[in-house]
Amino acid sequence: MDLHELQQIARRERDRRRRIRIHCCTSLGCHASNSVEIKRRLEEAVTAAGLESEIEVVGVGCMGFCGHGPLVEIDPENRLYEHVRPDDAPSIVASIHGGACTVQRGDKNHPFFARQYMIVRKNGGKIDPERIEEYIAAGGYRSLYRAISEMTPAEVIDEITRSGLRGRGGAGYPTGLKWATVAKSRGDRKFVVCNGDEGDPGAFMDRSVLESDPHLVLEGMSIAAYAVGADQGYIYVRGEYPLAIERLQKAIIQAKKHSLLGSQIFDSALDFRVDIRVGAGAFVCGEETALIASIEGGRGQPRPRPPYPAESGLWGKPTLINNVETFANIASIIERGAAWYSSIGTETSKGTKVFALTGKICNTGLVEVPMGVTLREIVEDLGGGAPDGGTVKAVQTGGPSGGCIPASLFDTPVDYESLAKVGSIMGSGGMVVMDEATNMVELAKFYMEFCMDESCGKCIPCRVGTVQIHRLLEKITAGHATPTDIEHLHALCQLVRETSLCGLGQSAPNPVISTLKYFPEEYDALTS
Repeated sequence: MDLHELQQIARRERDRRRRIRIHCCTSLGCHASNSVEIKRRLEEAVTAAGLESEIEVVGVGCMGFCGHGPLVEIDPENRLYEHVRPDDAPSIVASIHGGACTVQRGDKNHPFFARQYMIVRKNGGKIDPERIEEYIAAGGYRSLYRAISEMTPAEVIDEITRSGLRGRGGAGYPTGLKWATVAKSRGDRKFVVCNGDEGDPGAFMDRSVLESDPHLVLEGMSIAAYAVGADQGYIYVRGEYPLAIERLQKAIIQAKKHSLLGSQIFDSALDFRVDIRVGAGAFVCGEETALIASIEGGRGQPRPRPPYPAESGLWGKPTLINNVETFANIASIIERGAAWYSSIGTETSKGTKVFALTGKICNTGLVEVPMGVTLREIVEDLGGGAPDGGTVKAVQTGGPSGGCIPASLFDTPVDYESLAKVGSIMGSGGMVVMDEATNMVELAKFYMEFCMDESCGKCIPCRVGTVQIHRLLEKITAGHATPTDIEHLHALCQLVRETSLCGLGQSAPNPVISTLKYFPEEYDALTS
């Protein structure tokens, strides 16, 4: 494979396409609402109308407006249909040539779409994720070619560093610095690992990217492998994501077939292979050292650091670990440059962030926005506020490890530092909205029960502390607590936060601490 062959594939793909494309979302949300049958019925309707030479039906990835699915879009007219049923297929096809259509129309000028800035999700809803040719026609793998043929590994790392990209898995560690550390580490072999163990309740950002654009992640991993000197990659994916796993498997096979994975990629010295490892659903395996233990075949438990994986990771070798969204940014940075990427976002938080917007909100789904937009813009403008005329009470960012932020602080910019100041975290991108009917103490208990169940049990503060916090919350919600119990709850949360071994235990008290801070009256109302 060389650049000329890549261009030929793109040209053939563009020549193959019909003038009109009917995009039918086949990601898991719409898939669960019978979108595969909708796609089949659309194909039948096109055939029945004798329009096969003019119209093609394409199963695409997530369009983002998940709460309004199943979704169908007519391209290039940019016409969107919502809540589509299989019986609607003939009407949709007839509408292309002016026929009447009774299907609910969506509005692509809606703030939900208009306020977004697509980098990670640039191909979502536009290409067939199961055809590498569509990804190549959209510019895919050209960044990998450019990195290998026009840049040294050090120049690639410098580009990522100057872009300001920070890890999207939650901690926000500078990506370029991590890559540089792995590149400098000595070892006879190095590894690149993609962390797709997305376990936060309500979060589905990484799943959507893997289902909608698997080659974007593979290309980012391959560029990373070139930069740090790795020859083997692993994608660690939750077993609860069967469609993502299936599409990744197909993407890896296709990339191998086109010599975009394997030996001497683009006729260079780069050899890089990627394998999938399926997780068993343990939340703690999202922590990088527990993930490493699981890939190695051991029990998914974290270990003390240092040494960090960048120096001693998989089988004691230098290992680069980034999450799905981080790798999905890489190709665009190489294509458009560090200056372009660093112009988006804030001074300390560059680029965009994908959020799974869920809960008591009108427009549930995926949003990708520049860093620095406010919570109010996301919840009220993109999300449309609470349904049925309700009032939004709070939003939790960062999943079980995050904090609950009250509506009074919704003018807070969404970036790493600003969220930390109000007692929450960016996390991987879960954003759960609560309305006035939500009991914040019950909510804190729910998240603590999750963390208690998901604790690996290795360290006493997390293993025992989460149980004790949960028992106190049960006592409070039952109306049997005293002010002294509230004091004990404060003290126990601080103890678990400061003494647990890994990030799960250290952040497990966050929902409790934040609700104690911002909603003390709800605790007081339950004590005597």
